[in-house]
Amino acid sequence: MDLSHLRRESRTALELAVVAMAPSDLVDRLAAAAGLLEALVELPIDSAPVIALVPRVVTRTRSALEAWQNWRHEHLEKKIPRG
Repeated sequence: MDLSHLRRESRTALELAVVAMAPSDLVDRLAAAAGLLEALVELPIDSAPVIALVPRVVTRTRSALEAWQNWRHEHLEKKIPRG
């Protein structure tokens, strides 16, 4: 699993959610996930905090990203005119 990729994806989703004025609970979930991943990628991969937190943080991040994709589809994709 590549935490760097997941971190970039969560940061991008967070930025887009802020610009799209997504609900604050969704923005908060993305921010928490991005922040935790930011901290974890700075630590040695075999350190106790990383080993203890990564499974839960990855699950949380994937859930937040899925919620973002669902919200984006519901609220933005339908409003964008397609030529």
